Amino acid sequence: MSTKVAIIGPGNIGTDLLIKIKRLAEGELEVLALVGIDPTSDGLARAARLGVDAISTGVQGLIDHPRFDEIEIIFDATSAKAHEFNSSALRPYGKRLIDLTPAAIGPYVVPPVNLTEHLDAPNVNMVTCGGQATIPIVAAIAQVTPVYWAEIVASIASKSAGPGTRANIDEFTETTSEAIVRVGGAARGKAIIILNPAEPPLIMRDTVLALVGEDRKDDIAASIMSMTEKVAAYVPGYRLKQQVQFTPISEPVPTLTDHTGPLWKVSVFLEVEGAAHYLPAYAGNLDIMTSAALGVAREIAAQKKVAS
Repeated sequence: MSTKVAIIGPGNIGTDLLIKIKRLAEGELEVLALVGIDPTSDGLARAARLGVDAISTGVQGLIDHPRFDEIEIIFDATSAKAHEFNSSALRPYGKRLIDLTPAAIGPYVVPPVNLTEHLDAPNVNMVTCGGQATIPIVAAIAQVTPVYWAEIVASIASKSAGPGTRANIDEFTETTSEAIVRVGGAARGKAIIILNPAEPPLIMRDTVLALVGEDRKDDIAASIMSMTEKVAAYVPGYRLKQQVQFTPISEPVPTLTDHTGPLWKVSVFLEVEGAAHYLPAYAGNLDIMTSAALGVAREIAAQKKVAS
């Protein structure tokens, strides 16, 4: 029997997630409802055409749905502020929440790094698109040698940044920076996002810069390649743009007052092409989020079957 789920947020992310579940997880997950607040939204209309209940009265409408008791997992693809409200409204009902906003109420989850560590948490956070793309690389480096500093730059097509993304820029930088440390294993982290207005739109590109104290180029490069393959297993458009670069740092780094030895800068350049299930291929930033969230839900469902 498939695990019943609902999706809050009929925008780009929520609609793409709906399509992904229909295409990739039929028999494992069943979407009972897509929830929004605008009865004229394209996402709700698409859900209705696919035989999914379209709820236009927000989270309360979901709670009032006649099959609400059957729903075990709820994806939230709204905004950080909206998720705070939705999480509070749903908390008394014991549903499992997968948060695709930067609200960070629950623990951070990046599937190839810590998928199995928080599957019992009532609310798991998928960090951000930049975090899903770059934190695996930081973690791959940290598996080999301590990372004293990690900085990521996520460049996405402006056309792929909807109202929710634009409203959450501050939360993006804060949540991603924190997750670089908590999940990626870096001692310090920083995140930057760029909305690229180029026409035609460019696919998502990410840069990871890390400072390490050991000259272990081969081991670091091998670990990064292995991690890239793990991410590409569920995001086929995820790839390295060029070989990993290593640069010796001869000048002291003012922010690293606790490290006095030699340093090497590890530079990793990535791109993420979307699968174009619903969104354009250039929207890899949204595709990696929905793919990661789907992976978490499938694992929760699989564990439920084993337990039963």
